[in-house]
Amino acid sequence: MRQIKQNKSQQSKRRGALTVEFALVVPVLFLFFFAQLEFSRANMIRNMITTACYEGARAGVVPGATADQVRATAQNILDIAGVSVSEITVIPSVVTTETTVVTVTIDVPLDDNSWIIPRYFIGQSFTDSVTLDRERMDLMVF
Repeated sequence: MRQIKQNKSQQSKRRGALTVEFALVVPVLFLFFFAQLEFSRANMIRNMITTACYEGARAGVVPGATADQVRATAQNILDIAGVSVSEITVIPSVVTTETTVVTVTIDVPLDDNSWIIPRYFIGQSFTDSVTLDRERMDLMVF
């Protein structure tokens, strides 16, 4: 009987230690988990900006393309990633037949596009730019 009472006494002390250990470790575990989520989201946004710049520039180099079509193409790519706030700049603002290159620049603030409370990227933004030569029908040889 004496041994059974000692084991129960030791188990109840251990339960208290387990609770204290859990209370100390869980906040650190959640910190790492949410940091990993935020860094993964930032990496996904960075890659989607590069893709959106390239696809927007590709839409702008074909004959007859307009700057609005370029912006719409780039915005469609960003919408897939859930990027809600972005600034898309197309140079030149009006694509004409004399345009030789099309440059698409996208700036995305991370404060407005984070899934959780922005802690690690406060005030940061990702910017990318792609420049492609425009196809010109008068230079093509058939």
